[in-house]
Amino acid sequence: MPDIVEADVTAWVKDVAAIYNKVVGDINYIFVDDETMLSVNRQFLGHDYYTDHIGFDYSQGNALSGDIYISTDTVATNAKLYGTMFHEELRRIIIHGLLHLCGLRDKTPEEQARMREAEDKALASPPTPLRGEGRKQL
Repeated sequence: MPDIVEADVTAWVKDVAAIYNKVVGDINYIFVDDETMLSVNRQFLGHDYYTDHIGFDYSQGNALSGDIYISTDTVATNAKLYGTMFHEELRRIIIHGLLHLCGLRDKTPEEQARMREAEDKALASPPTPLRGEGRKQL
């Protein structure tokens, strides 16, 4: 479990959801390792590969609800690959999962560009801190 300040993450997620005229209902962020993520991917999606996140959308109308699994192992690997800090990559994945619940997709190049733009806009909003070490930004 990343050392995050839940109240700050919740406020940030609610602010971003409001941009899309959505309200946050019951969203669970479930932090797991790569092997657990692979198991979830195989069991529920029939995919046999590692991924940074998997979302299950239970939203109704404008109320967002869902389970968003995040592999902290893959987030760490991607942070190294992209030359960014772990907390920055984690922040991107947290909001990426929320944006999927808001209806954004990322299958086509056009959708990917829109998703990246939405992520960047959300990431520019006030930072969400980690606990300890001077409350680093998440």
